Amino acid sequence: MIFTEETTLEHLCINYVGNQTHQEALVTTDSEVFLEDEMKALLKDYFLKNFKPEIFFEFFHSSNIENNEVYTYVSEIFEQPELLENQSKKLAKLLYEHSTNPRTKGGEFYVCFFKDCIVKGERYDAVGLFKSENKDIFLKVSTKNENFELETLQGINLNKVDKGCLIYNTNKEQGYLMSIIDGTSRAETSYWMDDFLQVRQRQDEYFETQETLTLYKEYITKQLPQEFEISKADQADFLNKSLTFFKEKEEFKMDEFTGEVLADKEVINSFNAFKTQYEDERDYVLSDEFQIHDAAVKKNARIFKSVIKLDKNFHIYVHGDRKLIQQGQDENGKYYILYFAEEN
Repeated sequence: MIFTEETTLEHLCINYVGNQTHQEALVTTDSEVFLEDEMKALLKDYFLKNFKPEIFFEFFHSSNIENNEVYTYVSEIFEQPELLENQSKKLAKLLYEHSTNPRTKGGEFYVCFFKDCIVKGERYDAVGLFKSENKDIFLKVSTKNENFELETLQGINLNKVDKGCLIYNTNKEQGYLMSIIDGTSRAETSYWMDDFLQVRQRQDEYFETQETLTLYKEYITKQLPQEFEISKADQADFLNKSLTFFKEKEEFKMDEFTGEVLADKEVINSFNAFKTQYEDERDYVLSDEFQIHDAAVKKNARIFKSVIKLDKNFHIYVHGDRKLIQQGQDENGKYYILYFAEEN
């Protein structure tokens, strides 16, 4: 939940940010947009409804958080929301400076101030930064002299936001608490998150759950076969056991996890070495203990499919007991034997 009926859109400025490479313009506003109540409700729904309430980000900078320009401008908006238009010009100019990739689309850039956004059960004021890049064609049907007439209109689809960022007025010293929407491909839009906003995912329970699952999957599918003689069925068994652990436990403890899932001491030592290398390459350290986030488990379960691919003829999906699969080879080639109680 990001907003309720009590959430209000208090201030809004609109600018146009084009692409410098295509010699498109930067057009900034000198005043806020006045909105009727009905339009405020439509825009509040448009801006806020697609944010995911479980994934959070934060501003950062390699030297000092104060050197992050968006962080500084947003902090000034929180201090004086009534001066939004001045900060919106600065933000639009900064976004324009980063809009140099030939694939970056120009579009309207909105700077908003909301009151009473709901995050983790708490109410916070929030600054919203949004950009609409894609236009849809709409069909307008009207009547004239008892006849129907059709015309096309080009406009913004209120069902989706192309790019959005919502910064909540909390945890300022750590780079604020933020939600992000980026509806286009990462290759096209790194300028929004990396260059303009300069954000990173917040290292909370969702992050820890997500990254630990990713780390483990990479180890089982890539590193483990390089060090040990292991069958695809055994790899599938390791993946299934790990998912079962995350689904059944409320808290993750590394020693408990490796003991129950990996079991073998040499494999555990190999995994720990891989974990250290993994963390060094990404410049963060994963916690050995954290609360497991159910939404992160559910999302990552989709990529934890335990599939044994046999040439181009068969796929075996392994969901349970490894002992029910046997592998062998005879004069006709390699084979699997599958034991089951009933056929559905």
